[in-house]
Amino acid sequence: MPIYTKTGDKGNTGLFNGKRVSKASLRIEAIGTVDELNSVIGFVISGLRTTDYGLRRELIRIQKDLFVIGGALANPKQKVNLSKRTKEFEKLIDELTKKLPPLFNFILPGGGVTGSALHIARTVCRRAERRIISLSEKEKVQSEIIIYINRLSDLLLTMSRFINQKEKQKETIWKTG
Repeated sequence: MPIYTKTGDKGNTGLFNGKRVSKASLRIEAIGTVDELNSVIGFVISGLRTTDYGLRRELIRIQKDLFVIGGALANPKQKVNLSKRTKEFEKLIDELTKKLPPLFNFILPGGGVTGSALHIARTVCRRAERRIISLSEKEKVQSEIIIYINRLSDLLLTMSRFINQKEKQKETIWKTG
């Protein structure tokens, strides 16, 4: 069976309920950006060393969560329960932050390759959040999805700082002038 269906050749795609919508619709933009985030996280995972400090397992769980979120965005009647995962993110952020120097300034995205890739994931996550919020201003979106994505971007920043520290990669503090 070929991967192509030709059903999207006129610029529309099908939702879970069979309804056809423009590939430029807010819903498809949100779904596509969540998918892009998932791919960037896959890239991050591919760059992790043998010693990944437990990040690989968590990032794979996040990828699975993102498939659930994409499904819920494609099928607004599908209910998701992400509050437990969001609480787990908060706990992990707190645990990792305790191992890091305090942050009093913005840092420039960078460090090592993995830390930099996590910064890219963070910015794509922020874009996904903006797309989901734009959709929520026009159509119903579960608030748990927005909260999860918001907290995920915080986690990705913290993971970037953590992996840069573990790999002895310097963070550059942003200062004016």
